[in-house]
Amino acid sequence: MGDWEHPYLTMAYGNEADEMRVLGKLLEKGYIYRGLKPVNWCFDCGSALAEAEVEYEERKDPAIDVGFPFLENEKIAKAFGLPGLPADKGYAVIWTTTPWTLPGNQALNVHPELTYNLVETEKGLLILAAELQEACLKRYGLAGRTLASCKGRALEHIRFRHPFYDREAPIYLGEYVTLDSGTGIVHSAPAYGVEDFESCRRYGMRDEDILTPVMGDGRFVASLPLFGGMTIWEANPKIVQELGKRDVLFHHETYTHSYMHCWRHRTPVILRATTQWFAAMDKEVGAETLRATALRGIERTEFFPTWGKARLQGMIANRPDWTLSRQRQWGVPMPFFLHRETGKLHPRTPGLLEEVAQRVERAGIEAWQSVRGEELIGAEAAQYEKSRDTLDVWFDSGSTHYTVLRGSHKEETGFPAHLYLEGSDQHRGWFHSSLLVACMLDGIPPYKALLTHGFVVDGEGRKMSKSKGNVVAPQQVSSTLGAEILRLWVASTDYSGELFISNEILKHVVESYRRVRNTLRFLLANTAGFDAARHAVPVDELLEIDRYALAMTARTQAEIAGDYERYQFHLAAQKLQAFCAEDLSAFFLDILKDRLYTCKADSLPRRAAQTALHHITHSLVRLMAPILSFTAEELWQVFTGKRDDSVFFQTWHALPRPKDGAQLLPKWERLRELRNPVRKKIEELRAAGQVGSSLQAEVDFHAGGGDYELLRSLGEDLKFVMLTSAARVHRASAELRVEVAPSLHRKCERCWHYRPDVDDEALCGRCRSNLHGPGEKRLYA
Repeated sequence: MGDWEHPYLTMAYGNEADEMRVLGKLLEKGYIYRGLKPVNWCFDCGSALAEAEVEYEERKDPAIDVGFPFLENEKIAKAFGLPGLPADKGYAVIWTTTPWTLPGNQALNVHPELTYNLVETEKGLLILAAELQEACLKRYGLAGRTLASCKGRALEHIRFRHPFYDREAPIYLGEYVTLDSGTGIVHSAPAYGVEDFESCRRYGMRDEDILTPVMGDGRFVASLPLFGGMTIWEANPKIVQELGKRDVLFHHETYTHSYMHCWRHRTPVILRATTQWFAAMDKEVGAETLRATALRGIERTEFFPTWGKARLQGMIANRPDWTLSRQRQWGVPMPFFLHRETGKLHPRTPGLLEEVAQRVERAGIEAWQSVRGEELIGAEAAQYEKSRDTLDVWFDSGSTHYTVLRGSHKEETGFPAHLYLEGSDQHRGWFHSSLLVACMLDGIPPYKALLTHGFVVDGEGRKMSKSKGNVVAPQQVSSTLGAEILRLWVASTDYSGELFISNEILKHVVESYRRVRNTLRFLLANTAGFDAARHAVPVDELLEIDRYALAMTARTQAEIAGDYERYQFHLAAQKLQAFCAEDLSAFFLDILKDRLYTCKADSLPRRAAQTALHHITHSLVRLMAPILSFTAEELWQVFTGKRDDSVFFQTWHALPRPKDGAQLLPKWERLRELRNPVRKKIEELRAAGQVGSSLQAEVDFHAGGGDYELLRSLGEDLKFVMLTSAARVHRASAELRVEVAPSLHRKCERCWHYRPDVDDEALCGRCRSNLHGPGEKRLYA
């Protein structure tokens, strides 16, 4: 149900203003800072991207092994414990799939604990990780002899020459270096890799020292020697050619790998160091980091399904600082004034933010675009420039709880929300950003629970596509089969994975709906004219099967209510359908028909049956309401006769609780099991043409122990449970044996039972008593 008069609108002026206020609060708390860092960058967007805006697709790139020539031979000899090197020519060899990053190289990284070998080859001395040496030499087509070995830490600070620029590359230690592939030595371009950046900063490199030759449009700056003005993709083969000319290219091949792509443009994304605004994950604010606060918040959140917890936990535990700023023309602005020389924020930033927010509240974000600095900071405007950055769209959605839960809709909701509901991709999107914003603002998540659903695919599990012609449109299903069929399909499908839909699947849903609807039609028809205030039978006076039916309904109601509480709608739908088809239609209602149609209209047996049906209908209509809403509402108004009432004003039905309900459940479940061989044998007789209806048959049970006592206890009522004209029980020592044979008696035209007392008017003694006498007595069925 929605508040159509007061909807949440993303671009409502008040919401945009509140987002700026959230930014101001986080800035005051100390979470937000400005700095140079590698961020995901899309050339087509011309902007940084959030983690959630990056997707991975297969891509082919040149994979190359490149030699960085020796520069400090004496230090290399000492590191390997040699008095000197047997040759002047040598290389530290790296492997990369991004040749375009080599112009930005400023260091090499080795793992401090890995073993590195100095290898003599016909092409010169090579430094390679010991474990990768054999694979590398095979790749290069070289034979080699190991001269000496050392740990990576012994190579620290030794300098090597850049392969094609007059520049040095010192060795730094980095524990992120692995032996998964390559050479065990990683080339470090701090502007184009997070680990590279952190490693170089750890060794004292300042922001102004970091080389950033790639511009925002993907081209190298014009002043870059050899490759200036080229796009990085154009430069890739040129760089490979240049390495070959300089005889430092040891191997070159095409490499297919999973690579970052922009989710909007489907084009490759790179890591690129730019000055951005960040939310710090690991800075202590109030004695705790944002990462720690968010992880603690995840622990107090309930997840549906439960695997969502580990997914969100892993993302928060490993994510970098959150890049909040974007370089786009659209979006909610970051309304900052920055000093032209120092880049620092204006000292009155908190007040200025609120003043801008008030203007935006009146006129929208264009109020910031049109405002002049002089209007807000007066004469100081000449020293400051307006920020052109906008906020990450995930900050837009991640801050909505501030506006909705404690602003526009606080009366209906309140903070935190009971539930956030979205697709399985939102652990890195809305769930994620909302968690971080709320933890910075309030120290807790904005939700008590998260529910994740999969996505709709066709019957064969393929993504829907117009070009494939496999789209099943919801409007088409609703128009042809009805909205209830669409609702039942959704409810019946396990949303934790992919949701399969096809015309064949919908046919099965239609059948399921028909069974439920027919069950309710029977219940309505047989409670018509029943006034609970005048006709209801006290629960202890009900027949035993009626008391069992109420106990069975109470158990089903509790199970389905529990499924709803856990958002397990497919289990609720399954149990609802099974209850209607198996427990009611195929058992209880089938047995009840004789009592409803043949007993005296106002007799205890018939009123007892109606009393049970009355309560079962109350329970069933309410149970189906969350799934089959329109059907339930229609049924409720017919059932209660109140056109101004609604099933959605009700709670679960308070079913009468028979004192012996707990004992009746296992007793009657065993009786239902004992019916199965009877039903099977009757079907065999029917197939052979010996009987028509089951009432044309008589059954003999040969049983011992508990089954004998159970069957015997029902007396004459046993035949009603078995839906036969006669049922006899014989004691036997062997296992249960069932004999079914056609009746030899005449058929009563009123009750259809075959009995020895059917008279010339085709009525049996039971029917004469129900029509003209005191009526029959029933105890069990």
